[in-house]
Amino acid sequence: MPTSPDFNALVLQRDQLFSQLTNIGEMRPGSLVARFRKCGKPSCHCAKKDDQGHGPSYSLTRPVAGKTVTRIIPAGPAVQRTRQQLDQYHRFRQLVQQLVAVSERICDWQLRQAGSEAEGSKKKLPRRPPRR
Repeated sequence: MPTSPDFNALVLQRDQLFSQLTNIGEMRPGSLVARFRKCGKPSCHCAKKDDQGHGPSYSLTRPVAGKTVTRIIPAGPAVQRTRQQLDQYHRFRQLVQQLVAVSERICDWQLRQAGSEAEGSKKKLPRRPPRR
């Protein structure tokens, strides 16, 4: 099957995407949210109007089997590490989408080539003389 510069560029792009996928680190899906809460003590600073409350405390939420699961992330280095894992997950999803799109274009190109080869190799059948 002969190739074209366009096809070769697609294959190169696919190979580069595979290479980038191998460099993905630890990842996790979900959303990280900083939360502030009020303790309920009337004499506490959080009871004052326009005070944001105690915090932040961080929670990671994600859907699991149709339900939202929440996990508390301790403040400090764990928050930064969780943000990096979330970033890696988003990068992974983006690379996979690109890989699927490029792969689909490669498959379409191969189908067109197979179709044009089949067209060229069809033998014309001799016509039958009409029945009388």
